[in-house]
Amino acid sequence: MQVNRHKIGWIGMGRMGYPMAERLVKGGHDVHVWNRTREKAEPLAKKGATIVDKPSDLAGVDILFTMVSTGKDLEQVYFGADGVLNGAGSPVPKIFVDCSSIAVEQSVEMRRRLGERGAQFMASPVSGNGKCVKAGKLSSVVSGPADVYEVVKPYIETIAGNGVSYVGEGELARICKIAHNVMLGVVTQNLVEITVLAEKAGVPRHAFLDFMNNSVMGSIFTRYKSNALVNLDWTTTFTPALLKKDLDLGLAAGRELGVPMPVTATTREALQAHFGAASLKADPKAYLEEDFSALLETQALLSGLKLESEGVKVPTGLEVPE
Repeated sequence: MQVNRHKIGWIGMGRMGYPMAERLVKGGHDVHVWNRTREKAEPLAKKGATIVDKPSDLAGVDILFTMVSTGKDLEQVYFGADGVLNGAGSPVPKIFVDCSSIAVEQSVEMRRRLGERGAQFMASPVSGNGKCVKAGKLSSVVSGPADVYEVVKPYIETIAGNGVSYVGEGELARICKIAHNVMLGVVTQNLVEITVLAEKAGVPRHAFLDFMNNSVMGSIFTRYKSNALVNLDWTTTFTPALLKKDLDLGLAAGRELGVPMPVTATTREALQAHFGAASLKADPKAYLEEDFSALLETQALLSGLKLESEGVKVPTGLEVPE
């Protein structure tokens, strides 16, 4: 069990936030947690975390981690009515570490406003899903003051078992995360295209994906998505709407920096077709809350192919021993 050096605050108990905070708790750290839906945090209390009633109750922690959905959510938990910094005379955490995926401009504004209160801000977005966290295969990219990075590094390494990369000052980690998620979209679209191509030629999906995963082109990502593609399991890890947001952020960054991104633009249009195809479902809204790997269904629809689950259990590479 590690010696607690800092009092840690954590906001966000979603698909990613819960297992990330859980790794800190299991690492023996003093973790205080807030989540909008308290029930989602209660299992972590049984493992040693302390649940608080509102974000402002975390004003006295040394380091505050956040893992929320949008920049607006981050602004609310920092500066809202019950936010961590809601009182002019209230104590302020010395260091804020945000693991969310937000726009560069939003991150700049958060850094400025926190700096006015004497706090340091580290951008620390991550790569992976909840299963990656539990399997120790999450990775993180970090930017901000180098000396502050040395303070938070042990905690981020506890969360991100597959590695932590420090890339420099300011918001450079946000650019890296945007670039990462652009690749996520492009790789996924290409993967569903070639999977449908192989199946329409007569190759079972599980056989084709087994070949790809064992090839030099295989990756942690293609392996853990294969079971979903083989068995049409759209259990949510990341929604199409979130992917669309990140592709738009990437295209906006490309325009600002003068970088042509034709492949990204084409992928963005392919993703938009998925939103149109959702209108054919009995409950389009619910369908679009399912995983973005359901892009396979849209590709099959456009290709005149009727998909069926192959009923073949495919290892994801993220299995965690009980």
